[in-house]
Amino acid sequence: MLLSSKILKISFMLLIAVFGLLNASQRKPLNLMPVPKNIKMNDGKFRINNKLKIEVLGECGEKLLKYSTRTLRRLDGRTGLFFEQDFITSIGSVKNATITINSGRVGKVILKEDESYTLEITSKQVKLKSATDIGAMRGLETLLQLLSVDDQGYYFPAVKIEDEPRFPWRGLMIDASRHFQPIDVMKRNLEAMAAVKMNVMHWHLADDQGFRVECKTFPKLHLLGSDGVYYTQVQIKEIIKFAHDMGIRVVPEFDVPAHATSWIVAYPELASSPDKRTIERRWGIMDPTINPTDDFVYIFLDKFFEEMSELFTDDYIHIGGDENNGKTWDNNEDIQKFMKDNNIEDNHALQAYFNKQILKILTKYDKTMMGWDEILHPQLPKNSVIHSWRGIESLVNAAQKGYMAILSNGYYIDLIHPTTKHYLNDPIPADSPLTDSEKKFILGGEATMWSEFVTPETIDSRIWPRTAAIAERFWSPGSVKDIDDMYRRLDIISYNLEELGITHIKNYRMMLRRLTNNNDILPLKTLIDVIEPVKIYQRNAQFEGTYTSHSPLTRVVDAARPDQQIAREFNKLVDGYNRDQGDISAIKNYLKSWKSNHIKLERLIKKSPILKEIQPISKKLEEASTIGLQAIEYIESNKKPSYFWNQKVMKVLKDCKKPVAQTEIMVITGIEKLVQKAGK
Repeated sequence: MLLSSKILKISFMLLIAVFGLLNASQRKPLNLMPVPKNIKMNDGKFRINNKLKIEVLGECGEKLLKYSTRTLRRLDGRTGLFFEQDFITSIGSVKNATITINSGRVGKVILKEDESYTLEITSKQVKLKSATDIGAMRGLETLLQLLSVDDQGYYFPAVKIEDEPRFPWRGLMIDASRHFQPIDVMKRNLEAMAAVKMNVMHWHLADDQGFRVECKTFPKLHLLGSDGVYYTQVQIKEIIKFAHDMGIRVVPEFDVPAHATSWIVAYPELASSPDKRTIERRWGIMDPTINPTDDFVYIFLDKFFEEMSELFTDDYIHIGGDENNGKTWDNNEDIQKFMKDNNIEDNHALQAYFNKQILKILTKYDKTMMGWDEILHPQLPKNSVIHSWRGIESLVNAAQKGYMAILSNGYYIDLIHPTTKHYLNDPIPADSPLTDSEKKFILGGEATMWSEFVTPETIDSRIWPRTAAIAERFWSPGSVKDIDDMYRRLDIISYNLEELGITHIKNYRMMLRRLTNNNDILPLKTLIDVIEPVKIYQRNAQFEGTYTSHSPLTRVVDAARPDQQIAREFNKLVDGYNRDQGDISAIKNYLKSWKSNHIKLERLIKKSPILKEIQPISKKLEEASTIGLQAIEYIESNKKPSYFWNQKVMKVLKDCKKPVAQTEIMVITGIEKLVQKAGK
C-alpha cells in the first residue's frame, strides 16, 4: 500500500510537471528590446480595461509624472480603451490604481546615474520600483513592450523583471552640420532613443559644411558659417529640456582643429592658411585647419566655450579632433618655426599641444573634454574621454592607459551594414584582452549617423530599426546574441517606433510614389525590396558626378533601405533548403515574382525618367531569378547540370553582383547557393 502511494505521488508530480511544461510552451515569446538582465515568467495575465490607472509614489520630479502620463496615452492609443484617467500631476493621489510606480529619488541626467528597476506583474496589479525616476522611465518602456493581445483583449503577461544597463553610455550621434536636421527630427529620434533605453544624444554641430548653433559672442559663426540654417539658443534649450525629460543627456560636438571650414569662413583670422573663404559643399577630408600657434585662437575659443558651456548643461563637450591632414600646418612657415622652437616633432604632437590648451579652457568651465581617437597622445591628461572610431584597438589602448573610452567603430550606421554586424560588435567582447580593472574604463558606445547622404526625409530609415539592436548591445548582458530572435523582436520594435513619429516605414512608400510619378508602385517596390545602397563609402566613388550638400537625395538609392527584410528572408529560406528544411514553394514564388517584374518595371520607367538608371539592375534581377529557377529544376529532377552551364551562370551571377546606380542586389548570394546545390 505504501509503495503504491509513493507511485501515485510520483505520477501526480510528473503530471504537474508535464502540465507546467505545456503551459510554459504555450506562453508567447516576449518582444523586449533591449532584453532585461533577469526575467522570470509566471502564470497569469493582467487584463487591461478602461479602469486602468497609474499611481506614482515615492520621491519623483516633474519628468516622471510627465513620462507616466505619456505612457498612459501611448497605451490608450494602442488599445483604444478610453482610459478614465487623464493627467498624472501629483504623487500618491490616485485611488484604486492598478499600476503603481515607486521611485526612490529624483535622478540626475548625468553619466553613471542609477537606471535600474524592478517590474512585477501579477493577474491583479503591476508594480514598478526603481532607485530613481530615470530607472522608472526605463521600466515603463519595458511595460509598454510587454503589451500583448489574445482573443479576450489586451493584457500584460505575469512576469518579474530585474533590470539594469550593462554600460552607462549608450548613445546616438546625429550630424546636423552636413545636412541640417530640424527640431522635429531631433525630437522624434529622442523619443525613439528613450523607447530602447538609450541615454546620450551626441549632437555634431560644426563641420566644414556648416556651423549650426547661434553664438552670441561671435555671431558671424552662425550668420556666415551656416547659410542661415542653424539652431537658435532657444531651440537648443528646448531640445536639451526635451531630452532631459526622457533621461537623455545632450553632448555637443564642435570639431577642431580640422573640419573647420565653417569656423574659418566666419573668422578667417583663426586659419592656418588664408585660402578658404566659402562654406564647403563637397564631402571628404578638407584642408582648412585652425592655427594652433596663434594666441588669438585660444582667446577666441575661451570665449566661445564659455558661452557654449552655459548653453549645454551636460558635463561633457566633444571637440572632434579627427582627420587633420596637416597640409596647412606643413605649408605655414610660422607654424613650422613654432614647432622647431618648442621641440614639437610632428603634427600629431602639435595637435596634442592644441588639445591641452582646449582642455584647460574646458576644465575652467567645469567640462570634461572628449574627442575622436586621434586626440590620444602620451601628453593627453587622463581626465579626457577617447571616442574610438578607427578600430577597437584604440579603445583597448585607451583603457589600458587609464583613459575613459567609448566605442563607435562597428556602429557606423551610415555605412549601410546589416544589423548583425552592429549587433555582434561588442565594446567588451568575451575575448577582450582587458583586465577587470581596465574594463571599468569602457563607458559604452555610440551609433553614429553621419549625414552626407541623408535628409530629414530619409534619416530615420538609416537610424532605425538597426539602432534598436545596437541599443540592446549597450544595455543587455553580453551573452544575449541570438541573431534569429533579435530579428524577430526587431521587426516588432520597428513597427512600434512608428507611434513616436519615426518615418522609416511610412516614408518608404511615399518616396516610391514620387519616384513613379504617382503610378502603381508595386513593380518598383518589388525591385527595391531586394536591393540596398552600396556599403561603406562606395557611393561617392561610384557616382559619375560630384555629390554636394545640395544634391538631390530622392533617387532609388535613397529610397532603398539597409538590411532589406525580404532579401534577408529569401537568403535564409535558401540556407534552410540547402539543409533540406526550407520552404521550396516560397523560394519559387520569390524567384517567379522577380523574373516577371522586369517587363512591368520597364513600362513604369517610360512614365518616370528618374527610374531609367535602375533599368540595368532590374534586368540583372530577372536574369538571376531565371538562373535560380533553373537550378531548382535540376535539384528537383535529380539531374546534375553540365559543367558549362554551371560556369556560364556563375559568371552571370558575378556580373549581377556589380552595383548599378549605387545600389546592389542582395539575393544573389542565395541564388548562387541554389546553383551550388544543383551541382552537387
